[in-house]
Amino acid sequence: MNEELVNGALRNATDTQTVNIGEGALASVAEVFEQSFGTDARAVVVTDENMWAAAGEEVQRNLEAAGRETVEPYIFPGKPVLYAKYDNIEILIEALRGHDAIPVAVGSGSLNDIAKRAAYECDRPYMNVATAASMDGYTAFGASIEKDGAKQTLTCPAPRAVVGDVDVLVNAPPKMTAAGYADLLGKVTSGADWLIADALGVEPIDQNGWDLVQNHLRGWISTPDELREGDSEAMDGLIEGLVMSGLAMQAYQSSRTASGAEHQFSHLWEGEGLGRDLDPPLSHGFKVGVGSIAIAALFERVLERDLANLDIEAIKHDWPGPEEVEQRVRAAHDPPLENPAVKQSLAKYIDADALGERLELLGKLWPDLSKKLQEQLMPADELREKLRAAGCPTSPEEIGLSIEDFKATYRRAQMIRSRYTILDLANEAGILDECVEELFAPDGFWARDAASQAR
Repeated sequence: MNEELVNGALRNATDTQTVNIGEGALASVAEVFEQSFGTDARAVVVTDENMWAAAGEEVQRNLEAAGRETVEPYIFPGKPVLYAKYDNIEILIEALRGHDAIPVAVGSGSLNDIAKRAAYECDRPYMNVATAASMDGYTAFGASIEKDGAKQTLTCPAPRAVVGDVDVLVNAPPKMTAAGYADLLGKVTSGADWLIADALGVEPIDQNGWDLVQNHLRGWISTPDELREGDSEAMDGLIEGLVMSGLAMQAYQSSRTASGAEHQFSHLWEGEGLGRDLDPPLSHGFKVGVGSIAIAALFERVLERDLANLDIEAIKHDWPGPEEVEQRVRAAHDPPLENPAVKQSLAKYIDADALGERLELLGKLWPDLSKKLQEQLMPADELREKLRAAGCPTSPEEIGLSIEDFKATYRRAQMIRSRYTILDLANEAGILDECVEELFAPDGFWARDAASQAR
């Protein structure tokens, strides 16, 4: 791992003070714990039965061997696969309130999010020992939790310290590594979304947050074949990219640095429980990966159009009022997503006059903006091949979606977040539905994809 790069990012992080990723890093757990929490703090390992065998037991031994006072580890069952729902947070909170020990979460996405929120509710910091390069949430603030029937991001700080042993990470289940790769690859399209929001004055680019993710992204995603083969150097690059993405979210205090329309696809599917009944459940990263291909393909259709010459008066004439927007959102979503989607859609709504001003600005900027977008993006076909090489699903059928439901996702995903993306630009320009139709036409991208899958 590029220590200079990571240490530079840590200087702007709000919560995380130490990151130690490398071969044999488990041996540093006790030292990192003392640096982060002092000599008197007690530790409690929080993990599940699977991760206890993979790394938790060794973490416990290292803490004890260093003379660190510990309490009995809290170990969730190994089956069914641990899911990040609020019930599990409440279970852990009850256990943590029986002592004052600092949680040392040994695990990946769900375990980390559960420990993160539980520690926050117990008013104490925590530490994470990563066991799989499966997502960018290790160093990110907030926890993605199912609560009240919907997946939502709950407030809580990132871990004060993160340790990741590459020897452990390369031996994680291949699907978890592939999911992390897909999550990182999504930064290609999310970056393009931010370029749009910046150009139109919706959300200016924060240069530090942009640089932390985008400056080295092409290198981090360049070796999917080697990653799938268990190459340590490729793993080091992947976990570095995921850690840097989380630190960027900390520094900017928003996931905008690492999340765009491809994540809106994933959030929609997660909110509706897609793949939750599988064993293991369909990962966040796999949904993001398919979403990234979908959004890259949409960008290609939009970029073929001359948005400098839109019929702005006609678009304004057809622009719906807020009441009609609410009706459309309610028709497209069922509870528990319905009301949150209405709130998010109305939060980004602008009236027809403001829309006209935005489209006039878009027309002036389009020649330069379209070039910037083309430089940022990668062809959808190339993203698909990279994801396949890493062992990720690349089609709706592979994640359990019918082609009809997948097609509807383009419109429905636009409604669930106030974050401005290519979905909003296409919607406001009056071309979203026609672009989607082209993608699913007999000679469109998704028809070609289905044909290539059949060969």
